[in-house]
Amino acid sequence: MLWFRFLSAIAVVFVVNAQQYDVLLRNGRVYDGTGNPWYIADIAIQGDSIASVGRVSRETARTVLDLGGLAVSPGFIDTHSHARPEIFKVPTAENYIRQGVTSVIEGPDGSSPLPFGAFLEKVAAARVSINFGMMVGHGSVRGSVMGTENRKSTPEEIDKMRAIVRKAMQEGAFGLSTGLFYVPGNYAATEEVVALARVAGEYGGLHTSHMRDEAAKLLEAVAETIRIGEEGGLPTQLTHHKVIGGPNWGKSTDTLRMVDEARARGVDVSIDQYPYTASNTGFAALFPQWAQAGGQKALIERLDAPDTRSRIKLVIEDRIRTDRGAGDPKNIQFASCGFDKSLAGKTLADVVAARGLPVTIPNAAEVAIDIQKKGGCSTIYHSMNEQDLERILRHPLTMVASDGGIPVFGEDVPHPRSYGTFARVLGRYVRERRAITLEDAIRKMTSLPASRFKIGDRGIIRPGLKADLAVFDPSRVADRATFEKPHQYAEGFVHVFVNGKAVLRDSKMTGELPGRVLYGPGKR
Repeated sequence: MLWFRFLSAIAVVFVVNAQQYDVLLRNGRVYDGTGNPWYIADIAIQGDSIASVGRVSRETARTVLDLGGLAVSPGFIDTHSHARPEIFKVPTAENYIRQGVTSVIEGPDGSSPLPFGAFLEKVAAARVSINFGMMVGHGSVRGSVMGTENRKSTPEEIDKMRAIVRKAMQEGAFGLSTGLFYVPGNYAATEEVVALARVAGEYGGLHTSHMRDEAAKLLEAVAETIRIGEEGGLPTQLTHHKVIGGPNWGKSTDTLRMVDEARARGVDVSIDQYPYTASNTGFAALFPQWAQAGGQKALIERLDAPDTRSRIKLVIEDRIRTDRGAGDPKNIQFASCGFDKSLAGKTLADVVAARGLPVTIPNAAEVAIDIQKKGGCSTIYHSMNEQDLERILRHPLTMVASDGGIPVFGEDVPHPRSYGTFARVLGRYVRERRAITLEDAIRKMTSLPASRFKIGDRGIIRPGLKADLAVFDPSRVADRATFEKPHQYAEGFVHVFVNGKAVLRDSKMTGELPGRVLYGPGKR
């Protein structure tokens, strides 16, 4: 009997020592996502999870990759993504993978598909490279109940909207997003948003907002975003926080003070940001929201009425002068135009000049009216200041988010943020400008967004958590995409793992599509 027990003990030791990990990453400089200093360690992957961090014998793994001191971090989490339009057309999401992004949260700015759960089921049934979660959009909810009417909602309509938000939260939404700058969200009173936010909060969700204004009324918009969180009883976030228009530059000092004061009194406020001084949205951003009620047909009717057209034109001129145009039509660049593909990459000043007109703000406003009547464009607005950008980036509660999507490579002239956001932070703002440390930058891309969105199984390198990992060379990582030539992948990333599978290995895409749907805390 003693001999049998002895043999059994030997067998147990043999099984433990002979354990086969799927992948072993040796000699990595580990940035664990918490902001703590890096350390040298091996990381073993078994299945879809991190099995061990420390010193692991190479004989225990089927695949061994010696990192030679390269940085290894959790995969980056993009909490403000527009990946939805092209996720099925470009399931590899190479633009994201090549900058270390392994998870995206869609449905920002108040826009999401409805019915909500049906879309997530479609993503779950597809094969994609990245993990995919989603917010429920207030604008989409309001539009489904009220259309684009410019009026206050009734109690009955609010009840209908609350029911839609409740169902979306139960189906896996991470929270409620608002686009209070956009139609129809712009027509909603703050009280309506608070009523819907309370529902999201009941399920552990958060609120993110493309605020009502990011220019002249920026401070009022920040106050409203804070109020939604305070009265709604849930975390609230200034999304893609920025300061637009020359007369407003420097106001980030005030907005960050407001965030700190709100937190001091117990309001859970945070921020996300992309590292560019140009925004990207519809051409309709130059037009007053009241003129867009009822949709494109109603807008055209207003533009065809001389008195109303004059009122609209004055607003456009002001937005070129002090807002998104930053004082010059050359700062307004077309990314894509469905009615005329040749406009992509040109500026509003280029179009005005091509029509034989002096490049003045009134002439630019006239041309803008003509372009919008033809359907408008996706537009890039060069209207921000790098001092504000860096000040916001340094704030401890700011996380990095692209506000980009999954472009079809070579198509149109999109904002370079889709290709370069995370690499740009690591290259320009960590290595070159030293605005923040590498440890802190990685925290802003990993554990901070994971904790804010309650993604409990990712964002930190720790045994038992999912093996979403990015391996890169901090001395080489860089964004290559420019506003003139945006279709250029980021450089410096060597290996990227999603759920334990190598999607990028030795700087080459593998064809693996291991992405999964991520569900919010209220999923039933």
